[in-house]
Amino acid sequence: MTAELVRGQNHPLAQARLEIRVSAGTPVAAAATLGDENGTVHGAGGVAHPGAPTLPGLEVSRQAAADHRLAVDLDAVPDAVHRVSVLLALPADGRGHAGFGSVAAPFVAVTGLDGTGIASYTITGLGTETALIALELYRRQGAWKVRAVGQGYAGGLAELLADQGLVEAAPLAGTIQEAVARGLARSVPAPPPRTPDADRAPLPTTAPAQGPENGATAPQGVPGPAPAASPYDASGGTDGPADAVPGVAPSGGGPVDYTHPRRQNAAPPPPPPTVPPAAPGEPARPVAGDATGWSMDERLYNQVWGMFEDLARSAAAYRSAVDFADSRMEKELDHALSDPRSRIGGQGDAAREAARARHGQLVARAREVLDRDLAQLAAEADVVEPALPAAFARWDNPVWQAHRVPMETPMALRLGDLRLPEADAIRIPMLIRLPLERGLWIDSGRPGSSEGAFADSHELRHLAMEAAVTHAARLLAVHPAGDFTVHVIDPAGSGTRALEPLVRTGVLAGPPGHGAAGVTDVLARLTQRVDLVQMALRGGAADALPPDLDTSQQLLIVNDFPHGFDDRAVNQLRYLGDEGPAVGVHLMMVADREDSAGYGPLLDPLWRSLLRLTPVADDHLADPWVGHAWTYEPSRVPPGSQVIQQVLTRLAEARRSWGR
Repeated sequence: MTAELVRGQNHPLAQARLEIRVSAGTPVAAAATLGDENGTVHGAGGVAHPGAPTLPGLEVSRQAAADHRLAVDLDAVPDAVHRVSVLLALPADGRGHAGFGSVAAPFVAVTGLDGTGIASYTITGLGTETALIALELYRRQGAWKVRAVGQGYAGGLAELLADQGLVEAAPLAGTIQEAVARGLARSVPAPPPRTPDADRAPLPTTAPAQGPENGATAPQGVPGPAPAASPYDASGGTDGPADAVPGVAPSGGGPVDYTHPRRQNAAPPPPPPTVPPAAPGEPARPVAGDATGWSMDERLYNQVWGMFEDLARSAAAYRSAVDFADSRMEKELDHALSDPRSRIGGQGDAAREAARARHGQLVARAREVLDRDLAQLAAEADVVEPALPAAFARWDNPVWQAHRVPMETPMALRLGDLRLPEADAIRIPMLIRLPLERGLWIDSGRPGSSEGAFADSHELRHLAMEAAVTHAARLLAVHPAGDFTVHVIDPAGSGTRALEPLVRTGVLAGPPGHGAAGVTDVLARLTQRVDLVQMALRGGAADALPPDLDTSQQLLIVNDFPHGFDDRAVNQLRYLGDEGPAVGVHLMMVADREDSAGYGPLLDPLWRSLLRLTPVADDHLADPWVGHAWTYEPSRVPPGSQVIQQVLTRLAEARRSWGR
């Protein structure tokens, strides 16, 4: 039975290999320190954190997330270590958290590798603290115990680390937050917060959790509430805010609140299924829109997020089970070969074979469970994908052939697909909530994956610009006529071929800006718009804006940055990236970060504020639950298809009619 600890209480640990599972209501960074008998940490080498996640006997997550698993092997920590402290910290990412007291209470559980609960602790009573010691594992008279600590620090990680004796506490805290920021910059958006009515029914093969000895994978850990805001940022709810200025979000520094002011109740449950119920013992038959929501689009959106989370957790359970099988086989082999007598008469060979056989059985059982989960998810994907609206659908979906310019803004937009190596055939649509709260960076540099590795730099730049045009075309096509305006800066004219669909149909606000003069002109107009709208909103005089001001949302596509940009233009661009999204001005950069390395720290905050996408498949994104590395596949138009030309032509015609 799991011991439920209160602050200061301890509990004995009967095993050395453990998992520490953390569940929080928002993405948090997890770290751990190795201290002596007085709790003093001797140097940065005694701290495991997202930038340096591994120490002897200890491994923490590389990703800030709402759920964490820390691996601990107490037999492998150095003899001089008497205390292992588990630390949690809120990322310094500009979310405006007032401290742990403003988010859901973190929950920490210590389990065996098979998922058996040992001790748990819910950390309550916190206020403005932004970093805390959750619990500590300590050695006393040769035995290990766990103690619930829950000590918070309003001064953040720097104060916490200094309290543990680290002289270089402040620089190390900065290094940790920098690593967390890099991790958040690659994070896939979290879904909106779930109400009790909105929970997906669990996959029949993943609940209840059982240990590997019972033929199932190691359990998932205690699931916490989904983050309320993601790194790029998907807030919950259904409707956009009612703004005095069309297309302009209210200023305030925080994420947009999509909650309808007149809705006091949870979303209605999904409609009853139209397919016959499954036979007893068979998995439920999937139905498109089988989720809660006020509209079919919202139900499909929530269903896609449910599929994403199911796949993330199923893969995590499989990987945990395989890790358990590997650890068990290693331990059995060590035990069998530690006795010299077992090496005589073939006993050692028999022990090795038996250990490998048990390892194979555990892995096979885990794979069987995963395959059942994947089969159900694949069946669900087969019915969901054809039912998606244009904003969520792939370019080869027939819905685009009948697409007409909509009368309402969609709730989300598809940017591509996500997949995991364990389920290569399943593609999860990558959806981002609208209005955009974070700009996009289309990376034209060398990809980290094998795809595109042999393409030359010129080809990669062209592919990146084509990807930017594809995203912009979808953004325009799914908004009502006149609700979105696109500007382009192409200093050297290298994106002319890729920009042809936008230029030919006349949907751009004006010709692409070429040369230094074009860069200056476009940036000056958009910077002025941001200034005017900010002043109007802050002064409560949105109706006093100049009558010729374009109040639609704006998208600026910048190609081949930093070519053609002087210091003033760079500062204006950073200003648009920081202040623009709150007032309806959004940024899409097509750039190779190495090309702008000369600007150094000036541009680092800008890069971190943008969501990095790639023109070729690349495994650089992470989910907000367990931090898997997901392969992102860009949204591509089928070869020879004229779908983008068709939808942009319809949009241009609708704009001309709308302008009359």
